Amino acid sequence: MQAVGLSGPVLIVAGNAAITRLAPTWAAAFAEAGWLHRVRAFGGESSRREIEALAREAAALGAAVIVAAGGGKTLDAARAAAAARRLPFVSCPTVCSTDAPTSALSVIYCDEGPTAGAVESLEIHRRSPDLVLVDTQVIADSPPRFLAAGIGDAMSTFYEARAAVAAGKPNMRGGRSTRAALELARLCRDVVLEHGVAALEASHRHVPDNALEQVVEAATLLSGLGFESAGLAAAHAIHNGLTVVPAMHDALHGEKVAFGTLVQLALEQRAATAAAARVALESEAERVASFFVSTGLPVTLGQLGLPAETEATRVAVQAIAHRATTTGETIHNMPFPVDVAAVVAAIEAADSLGRRTLAAV
Repeated sequence: MQAVGLSGPVLIVAGNAAITRLAPTWAAAFAEAGWLHRVRAFGGESSRREIEALAREAAALGAAVIVAAGGGKTLDAARAAAAARRLPFVSCPTVCSTDAPTSALSVIYCDEGPTAGAVESLEIHRRSPDLVLVDTQVIADSPPRFLAAGIGDAMSTFYEARAAVAAGKPNMRGGRSTRAALELARLCRDVVLEHGVAALEASHRHVPDNALEQVVEAATLLSGLGFESAGLAAAHAIHNGLTVVPAMHDALHGEKVAFGTLVQLALEQRAATAAAARVALESEAERVASFFVSTGLPVTLGQLGLPAETEATRVAVQAIAHRATTTGETIHNMPFPVDVAAVVAAIEAADSLGRRTLAAV
């Protein structure tokens, strides 16, 4: 941290597992540097209440930097608290489940009332993390499900970037995308497709081999740079829609985004006017669905917690579609108009594709 001009006091925000494993290392490192530090356990939700509590703790400590160690929600909340206090921020992911570590974006969730667990808003802060530290042995020792979720999140990057660029929409900073941004997103997808299955096998063995190293770089760095520099589209809007369904709250961010990617491809296929384009998109969706199955990612509503073809599921799908198409949602970055009816049809098509893919395994 000294190498990038940071100094103490340091507020560390971390999940309980990270504290158990890393607290002695922090104590030794900051004692050697002569920096006061305090460790605060993350409250569990990246919500307004938690962010305000973290900001108050940083103020009480007189913190000169906030360090976050944990998963995506831990990083998002600590990043927002650092932004509120105008402090430097250091990101130390202990799982590779999202591209949150390199991002300037915080996803804010509701933490009380009937909408608890649903996405409230997305906030882009004025600066990216000052430092991102990733220990791939720590990632290899984390549950493989988290790495699979990171693969799901990373796979959406190219498809959303492609759509936003085709539509001429601004990127996450409000600027124009570049060819470099789109190619970073494409590289992210290609690396994950090539090495994802092998990386998961390495994760099961707790070995940070070349495949795992490449996937961690893609899911953490390339995905983060790709989505911020090129933009989001339907896949993440579908994720936000899925969060309004309580039955899906146990699904990880990347698991919901993976299904959202299939929904986005279904939207594109339905909107295509040329037969050749529809065939190509169908083939692409089948390849993506097969890859998701091979990595244990959900490809159906049932796998996400909604039973198939019930009245409750039909009501839930309508709610998902309404939330995904609210004003300002990234689904409106698609290169064609999207409404509730189109999203409902695309969700049904994606679920059908997922069931066919599972049946073929």
